[in-house]
Amino acid sequence: MKSDFYTAISQIAAERGIPKEAIIDVMEKALITAYKRTLGNNPPPMEVTVRLDPQTGAARVYAEKQVVDDVLDDRFEIEISQAQRHKPGAQLGETVMVESTPNDFGRIAAQTAKQVVLQGIKEVEREYIYGEYMDREGELITATVQRMAKGNVILEMGKAEAILPPKEQVDNDRYYHGQRLKVYLMEIRKEDRGPRLIASRTHKQLIMRLFEMEVPEIYNGTVEIKSIAREPGLRTKVAVAARQEGIDPVGSCVGMRGIRIQNIVNELNGEKIDVVQWSSDPKEFIANALSPAQVVEVHLNDDDHAALVIVPDKQLSLAIGKEGQNVRLAAKLTGWRIDIKSATALLEEERAAAEARGFAEAEQMQTEAELANARVESRKVRPDGTVMYQNNRYGPLGNDLIGETVQLRATSQKLYIYANDKLIASYILVEGSNGNDDEE
Repeated sequence: MKSDFYTAISQIAAERGIPKEAIIDVMEKALITAYKRTLGNNPPPMEVTVRLDPQTGAARVYAEKQVVDDVLDDRFEIEISQAQRHKPGAQLGETVMVESTPNDFGRIAAQTAKQVVLQGIKEVEREYIYGEYMDREGELITATVQRMAKGNVILEMGKAEAILPPKEQVDNDRYYHGQRLKVYLMEIRKEDRGPRLIASRTHKQLIMRLFEMEVPEIYNGTVEIKSIAREPGLRTKVAVAARQEGIDPVGSCVGMRGIRIQNIVNELNGEKIDVVQWSSDPKEFIANALSPAQVVEVHLNDDDHAALVIVPDKQLSLAIGKEGQNVRLAAKLTGWRIDIKSATALLEEERAAAEARGFAEAEQMQTEAELANARVESRKVRPDGTVMYQNNRYGPLGNDLIGETVQLRATSQKLYIYANDKLIASYILVEGSNGNDDEE
């Protein structure tokens, strides 16, 4: 019949989810430390092993001893004749492994075993938890809310605990004890107190994993998620493309009667999700990304990586979205800066621009006509770099022109100054001139 010791070890192993051999290994190491304490403060370097009988729990100590003629301390030395019983041919000065179990080592072993159960097993358990979850970083995990602590939500995931920090929580989520929810295992940190599992409900990859779970076409790779833009708890846009002809990527994600997308929305407590068709054509992709709004036209500015999107007047507020949410998410999804205008606003802007151009052209023609008929007058540039016209100074024109002669032509609004038949400056005429000229 198996001993109580073996039964206790088996029970601990089953409860903690770790192998019995690992527990025995930890206890043997602890017993080696306990034995070395019996050797005094400064024992000589020596090898010590402890073997636990898994049936009885009895501990046997095997210690390295030096072969001598005359034993002074039997804890570290062994007489040559005895040594040769353990190791035939042993010579003086050699070391041999000899059973050295102290008389009261059973009591020491029992105390040490208790300490290991209370302390050491925790460390083994942490290592096995880390080993179990280290390859699961980035996975979707189903967890149970255990408690709240300093703003953190503590989640139970099988044998392990995970932390949902405040910044990884969705504002409109309400967490309560016993609640089951799906989280994204964002990070696994190996710390002194054991592995620290960090979960998230706000990460974009949570959306990816939920779609993989609900949409077989995404899981098997026939439909690909190209990009995700998310404002956690409010709205998400997902761009999808088919890798196989004949597959409707958007329809696959939505599912018959919307059942697939509804399951994801329910898991996210009502967060709205727009699934749009990805396209390699930026214009088409931007138009799709602004769904559910309809788009009339898209103009791209490649230099600024910006897009001007024209929408029908009645679609303007829908395209922009509440507090700009729809256009903001579309910009994140596509990677383009998006400016939206209604068709009427664009026409008005174009009309105003055309009028401004017409006015500027008419003004230019009038100026050219006045200049053609204007009298040409010569002036010498003064030492301060200015010229006089109708008792007013204009300039400065630059030091290189001081003392040089320049030509002046005046329209009703401006004075134009030329040097060697080349226009070098123009000035708005000073009002209030008396018309008298001071020529030098």
